[in-house]
Amino acid sequence: MAYQALYRVWRSQRFDDVVGQKAVTQTLKNAVLQNQISHAYLFTGPRGTGKTSAAKIFAKAINCPNSHDGEPCNECEMCKAITAGAQEDVIEIDAASNNGVDEIRFITDRAKYSPTQAKYKVYIIDEVHMLSTGAFNALLKTLEEPQESLVFILATTEPHKIPATIISRTQRFDFKRIDTKDIAEHLAYICDRIDVPYEAQALTVIAQAAEGGMRDALSMLDQAISFAEGTITMKDVMAVTGSLTYEMMDRFMGDCFAQDATAALEALDEILASGKEARRLLENLLVYCRDLLLYQKAPNLLAEKSGYLTAAFKDLAGKIPSAQLFNWIKLLNETQNEIRFTNSPTIYLEVATVKLAGPPPAPIAAVGSTDSGPATAADNQLVLELQHQVRQLAEELQQLKQGGTAAGTNGSGGHNSHHSSKDKAAATNSKYRLPKDKVYKVLEQATKDDVVKVRNVWGDLLMMFNALRKGLLVNTQIKAAGPRGLVLSFESEMVCQKASEDEELALMISNNLSRLIDGYAPDTVFIPESAWLELRQGFLNQSGSQNSSEHTEQSAVSQAAGFGEQTAAVPQEASVAFKAPENWADSGLMDGLTDPSAAAPEDRLVTKADELFGDLTTVIDD
Repeated sequence: MAYQALYRVWRSQRFDDVVGQKAVTQTLKNAVLQNQISHAYLFTGPRGTGKTSAAKIFAKAINCPNSHDGEPCNECEMCKAITAGAQEDVIEIDAASNNGVDEIRFITDRAKYSPTQAKYKVYIIDEVHMLSTGAFNALLKTLEEPQESLVFILATTEPHKIPATIISRTQRFDFKRIDTKDIAEHLAYICDRIDVPYEAQALTVIAQAAEGGMRDALSMLDQAISFAEGTITMKDVMAVTGSLTYEMMDRFMGDCFAQDATAALEALDEILASGKEARRLLENLLVYCRDLLLYQKAPNLLAEKSGYLTAAFKDLAGKIPSAQLFNWIKLLNETQNEIRFTNSPTIYLEVATVKLAGPPPAPIAAVGSTDSGPATAADNQLVLELQHQVRQLAEELQQLKQGGTAAGTNGSGGHNSHHSSKDKAAATNSKYRLPKDKVYKVLEQATKDDVVKVRNVWGDLLMMFNALRKGLLVNTQIKAAGPRGLVLSFESEMVCQKASEDEELALMISNNLSRLIDGYAPDTVFIPESAWLELRQGFLNQSGSQNSSEHTEQSAVSQAAGFGEQTAAVPQEASVAFKAPENWADSGLMDGLTDPSAAAPEDRLVTKADELFGDLTTVIDD
């Protein structure tokens, strides 16, 4: 038989074999024992944490005739067929390559038929987030009205891309990253079973490099076995995983501590030239600094590494102050975050190296310290003087604020008043260019029904976005909605500007709303909250003028409204019928124009018409 990779040979076949997911596996075992089988499950979590393996084990457990304690027997024909992928009632689908509507419709059509041999027909859809919008809609109907003997198991690494309507119809299980210690123990168990000698610390390095994924750990172990000449050593693992050796880190951090930036940069060039990856390099340096700190404060916690700690490491741990280690860890962590979003990681690494090799931050002596040294006393005196100056500046600033407020309220024609109003106008000028025409276009067709529909699905809509875009939209308000448009307001003008610059955001809102509301895909307009009242009032004024001109009974009336000197020539019978657009009240545009005790919307419109046309206005009830 051809060679099989370790992650395939040692794939979990029972719930107890799944490493690091006790909460998930115990729940599934209890469901099998109690015969409480749901029609749909959603398994989420990072890659290589056991989602698909757990799905196949669950499919065996619910169909195994000899199931014991919630576990499949793995001996019967049903279990063997499912393990081999030959059981026609247990279908495993890769949604990455079968993500169209036709493929899902084919599945849903077959799902209508009862299983032929198994008790339950099980569909395992891996990477389900790759399905298209139409495919999700096709799947939704089957999830809403499932057959009694049908079970769907959806697996994904990106649950935020799955529509909330799908998630709400499933039982969700979150698989967490596997602990480094658990991975190392499992690797040791496998090495013992296949008679491969190893160094315990080497397996720990593999477990750390796997970042919580068992499949990645087994793949690296496979490489290490092929690379090693007999025993798997630390040196072998460092070469396979691209991690730094202790000797490399000893030299680099030693040069940084000696403040020799030239030597540190030369060491960095050698490390990068040897093929070490930037992100892994930073991760190793962080762990190294953490080990230095632990060796200083709690050396017993590094007992498992005691055989691998070099003399240079122990020497550095005795020399470097804890404060400098804290500063190094903070600097390396910041660089690690910055390097994720750049195409030039070497530049960030070189800058970080220069900072690491710079002088350590000077400790600030506490005011009132009992240290009687001359330098400490001088520092204390300087701090006291600075505090006194800060208090004086704060008092002067408060006085200037009070004086400016008083000056702004004195009279209306004074010099100070002129500058105050001018400054206020300058302050209120918005840097964000308001899309007035687009807002007016939405308001012309806005209805309250559309606003209610959008508000009802807004929570589900937010679940479809990643954390960054969800953060932009979480504090928005739905101001108006019509058949083809939507107006959203943001508390901050800066956030509104950022949202408008995101070219894909408006399109994603439209596409996702079309998923949640059939046939509704509005064009989205973004405005700051501070501009809403002005835009709404401007639209009401504009619409009022247009309606009044449309209902003018005689052309002379329009002329009289525009030209005061011709008013006397207008016959007494002439009048203007003023009627508000039908959608104003429905869309909520009249809300908030006046206080609650003010006149009704109709009365306000009449008042506005009276202001425009004077005695020529007649109210017509219709």
